Formats: sequence, structure tokens, C-alpha cells
Amino acid sequence: MRFTRSVLAASALAALTVGTTTALASPATAAPNTTPQKVCGSAYKTVNSAAVGSLGTVYLTYNAANGQNCVTTIRNNPGTAVDMSAWVYVPDTEEGDEDFGRFTSFAGPTYVYGKGHCVDWGGSINNVYVAVYGSNCGAKKEHRVTFTR
Repeated sequence: MRFTRSVLAASALAALTVGTTTALASPATAAPNTTPQKVCGSAYKTVNSAAVGSLGTVYLTYNAANGQNCVTTIRNNPGTAVDMSAWVYVPDTEEGDEDFGRFTSFAGPTYVYGKGHCVDWGGSINNVYVAVYGSNCGAKKEHRVTFTR
């Protein structure tokens, strides 16, 4: 009987320790409540992305069936509405799209026809801005810029 109580006490202490450690551990980032495919459409595949500091990510997606690119900016931790943006531009055709405003979870979708062209794209959350120039056009190296205002 004495052995059983010791084993039970040790097991309870181990469970309490694991539970406390788990409860006190904080996740690196909370899962966003959406995905680029939920914003742009299920046919759009993510082809590039850029972190917006620690606040979220800007995603460049592409739909091979219609040649359209889509960009969306998604926050890591949705909540109170903040200034956000998403934009995409094709320099060769001078066509582009943008979405900006105060959003709780994501900005976008923004669409442009980009088949066979380099694309410029980016977005922002609060005062952190990301821009990617000359992207997804073969051997040409893209240029990324991140800045805070």
C-alpha cells in the first residue's frame, strides 16, 4: 500500500509539473484565422511570401488556370482593426490592384494578370511595410525592402 501511494504521488507531481510547464509556455505565434487560399480562392497556390516584421505575412499566390496573381496580407494575431495593405503590380503592363484600410485579420485580395511577367508586390501591417520588386520571373533576382515609418 505504501508503494502504491508513493507511485501515485510521484505520478500526480509529474502530471502537475508537465501541466504547469505547458500552461506557462507561450506559443511563438498564434495561428491566423485565415489562409491565402481562403482569401484569394482555392485555385491560387502560394508562390512567394514575405514576413511583415513579427506582425504577419504578405503572400503572393498564382492561379495557373487563368494567369492571375493574388496578394493578401495576413496578421499572425487577428484582433482590433489596424492599418493594413496588400498590393500587386505588373510593370510590363502597368496593371495593378491594391487594398488598404483598417482590418482585423487580413488585407486583400488584390488581383492582376501576371502570366509571363515579373510582378512587384507587398503589403503592410501598422507601420511595418514590405515591398518585393521583380519577383517570380525566372532567373532575375528579386529585390526585397522592409521598412518602418
